[in-house]
Amino acid sequence: MKKFFALALVLAVLAAGIFEWGYAGFNAPGPAARHGSETVVVIKNGTGLSGVAETLADAGVLMRPDLFRIGVRVSGQTSALKAGEYAIPSRASMRDIMNILIAGHSIQHKLTVAEGLTSKMAYDLVVTDDVLVGEAGAVPPEGTLLPETYLFTRGTTRAGLIAEMEKAQQELLDRLWAKRAANLPIKSKAEALVLASIVEKETGIPAERPHIASVFVNRLRLGMKLQSDPTIIYGITEGYPLGRRIKQSEIARATPYNTYVIAGLPPRPICNPGRDAIAAVLNPLETKDLFFVADGTGGHVFAATIAEQTKNVAKWRKIHLGAH
Repeated sequence: MKKFFALALVLAVLAAGIFEWGYAGFNAPGPAARHGSETVVVIKNGTGLSGVAETLADAGVLMRPDLFRIGVRVSGQTSALKAGEYAIPSRASMRDIMNILIAGHSIQHKLTVAEGLTSKMAYDLVVTDDVLVGEAGAVPPEGTLLPETYLFTRGTTRAGLIAEMEKAQQELLDRLWAKRAANLPIKSKAEALVLASIVEKETGIPAERPHIASVFVNRLRLGMKLQSDPTIIYGITEGYPLGRRIKQSEIARATPYNTYVIAGLPPRPICNPGRDAIAAVLNPLETKDLFFVADGTGGHVFAATIAEQTKNVAKWRKIHLGAH
């Protein structure tokens, strides 16, 4: 009997020692990152605990995959580990790594769609992104994507991200449309997008957009042609840079988008307008201005009469010629 108790005591001490060793190893700092301050590890969907441990070991973030498996099981967290792309800090302990995978905070990638890009330009950004997966589907209609920086995790589909852009644009348009100014010469959300796309291309200065919008709104009210140069360019290149000055023959050329020729709005947007441009069109500045011209500094000067506009144009030409 004494031998039995002695053996049991030895085994208990041995078990306690093994537990302490395992506990210490599970909580001890891990290997240093091979490069930089962290290591990127991708845990694929459907990977079991053994596969997760081997993936982490192959990436060099832990040395004992067997101890990691035991530690996760003892902690009761086997089913809590999540697939994803993770940045594992240098010398993270096994417990740290387990907690990172439980939290599921995958690396956030981003794709920026700038204001004024056409849908084809935005579509090409999505198609060529090497983190997104799957087919993108058809090019979305012009003006239906919200220019924004979109965050996503590895494995997000191209079609899914485009759908997110379309949803964001529609939700924004719905909110701003509900708060639009009274008596606008814009009869639908579709028309608002068309006019906003023209405002977007006319100026890169957000604070100037409500004033630009007021000129076009005033012209629509009076039945005047909008006479916007970007609409000429869209009719020629579908929104890609012309790379030169517009020719007089192109100003007179009839295209569905040339607002020097057509009355009212073009049949569809000429780009994807951003928040500021849409807001400007639906709540434009109250002015009597009907004209604007570049001021030589990146902005514009405005005029309510043709006489004022003529003076402003002459001044701009003097600045423009002086710069050359």
